[in-house]
Amino acid sequence: KCRTGPLDIVFVIDSSRSVRPFEFETMRRFMIDIISSLDVGPNATRVGVIQYSSQVQNIFSLKTFFTRADMEKAINSIIPLAQGTMTGLAIQYAMNVAFTTQEGARPLHKKIPRIAIIVTDGRPQDRVTEVATQARNAGIEIYAVGIQRADMNSLRAMASPPLEEHVFLVESFELIQQFGKQFQDKLCGVDMCVEQEHGCQHNCISTPGSFRCECNPGYRLNVDGKTCSPIDACADGRHGCQHQCISARGSYSCRCRAGYYLNQDKRSCTMIDYCSFGNHSCQHECVSIPNGHYCRCRSGFTLQPDSRSCRANDLCNGVDHGCEFKCVSTEGSYHCVCPEGQQLQADGKACSKCGAGHVDLVMVIDGSKSVRPQNFELVKQFVNRIVDLLEVSPHGTQVGLVQYSSRVRTEFPLNKYHSADEIKKAVMEVEYMEKGTMTGLALKYMVEHSFSELEGARPLSHNVPRIGLVFTDGRSQDDISEWARRAKESGIVMFAVGVGKAVEEELRAIASEPVEQHFSYSADFTTMTHLVENFKLNICPEEGKGEMEIRSPCECEALVQFQTNTVAILQSLTEKNILWHDAWACRARSLAQMTARLEDLEKQIADKK
Repeated sequence: KCRTGPLDIVFVIDSSRSVRPFEFETMRRFMIDIISSLDVGPNATRVGVIQYSSQVQNIFSLKTFFTRADMEKAINSIIPLAQGTMTGLAIQYAMNVAFTTQEGARPLHKKIPRIAIIVTDGRPQDRVTEVATQARNAGIEIYAVGIQRADMNSLRAMASPPLEEHVFLVESFELIQQFGKQFQDKLCGVDMCVEQEHGCQHNCISTPGSFRCECNPGYRLNVDGKTCSPIDACADGRHGCQHQCISARGSYSCRCRAGYYLNQDKRSCTMIDYCSFGNHSCQHECVSIPNGHYCRCRSGFTLQPDSRSCRANDLCNGVDHGCEFKCVSTEGSYHCVCPEGQQLQADGKACSKCGAGHVDLVMVIDGSKSVRPQNFELVKQFVNRIVDLLEVSPHGTQVGLVQYSSRVRTEFPLNKYHSADEIKKAVMEVEYMEKGTMTGLALKYMVEHSFSELEGARPLSHNVPRIGLVFTDGRSQDDISEWARRAKESGIVMFAVGVGKAVEEELRAIASEPVEQHFSYSADFTTMTHLVENFKLNICPEEGKGEMEIRSPCECEALVQFQTNTVAILQSLTEKNILWHDAWACRARSLAQMTARLEDLEKQIADKK
């Protein structure tokens, strides 16, 4: 057991997705082995454990347990978070929370060492240098233990000086238990080389209760066990090592430079293929380099700030595309698309028109801290520009507004206002919430509350389309997948609008099919006004077959015109010999559908009379 005085030790464990389950088990064993050597108790050494990925979770604090059995049970119950690698956030938590007297740390005036043991297998996704410096200045001694894929520069930036005593790089998870035994001696053992006169000519190595002498590379220990004689098995040049030859007590071994591994011949080296580990998260291509990897995009795409995802070069913002509704960039080109219920015209830019439909629209806007007050005012202006496109009335389009951050708040329900002016005034009076980004919670709230009949949504039997528009500027702090799916399964047509650091993967998960027509993105709040033109929420929904009001005979004329246009298009395809069999079959089906539709409308008009 430890023969030193009491310590306050906090393990900071990386449980990101790159740590595979069996690897995490070795990290549990490492912590348990270290704790087994400690004299734990309220007046002896106290131990706490936190794990981190994209967030930080406290497993137990310095004041929670005072027996090794309780600590071991808690460690064995840890469920890895399996997300990102926010090491800087974890250090911040350790400094501001884990090592406070409220969490069990002894006061600084008692001079009980505060030790943080950070164990990680990857490169941090946030900055660690500044926060690690603050932690060290606050009196925390940091040991940085990197495993396998860890970034040495990051380890050195975190650790306390001298670095050679506080930075450790273990080549694989399998070796961490062997390393743990060495670490126990460093953490707990009495340094016999310091306590007595050892007489070693070169190096004194402490062992439990004793010491031994070792010689520098190129020397051998003499029979007296203290002095060294020169020997260099690498000097004759016959070793055949591709990279480095290391002399060791009359023999030698070959070693590879960082980023390479030694082949079975024990001489040649091969670069480590970091991409083959399968945890690189590159959207397009992963390129291995010594000590790591980097992501590369295919031609026509640009690497995003997260250094993993790729976005097609946005030609829509670089040319005068002329699209009436929305411009969609593709690899090396672009094309125009129209809202649901409208068709792209022959010029490839304009959209066909149809009668204004009735919809229930709920806009869900991000009011998190990252938006900032001045940008939130731009968001409200964006909402009002969308309202300008709508025909708001008690029996026409209804609009509701929800704001979210760490919680969700209804600013006004669907049945609150009955004119665009009332809605726009209410929008400008909305107060900024700040705090977190719980997009999943907001989606759940929208599905369960905002589209309820109690909140003004018209019954499903009326076939009034339900449309949800989610506006966000960053990554959600909770899971969105389940409630995005439920929203669409409940019949809500979902649109996603992202700005700044919004995550494309999340926007696509929210948006309805076809996804390209249901999500938009702008790099900056000040340039997002073009999204209104792209979005154009004067949507022409499909007319329902339920309690539908026949508002004008023009609707019948529109159907007849659509039928005529369909026939003309099919005839054009026939003249060009393009899939004429399918075209004529399609025309026949279209004519049959239009005829049935006209008969249905005529019947409903007759019933109204």
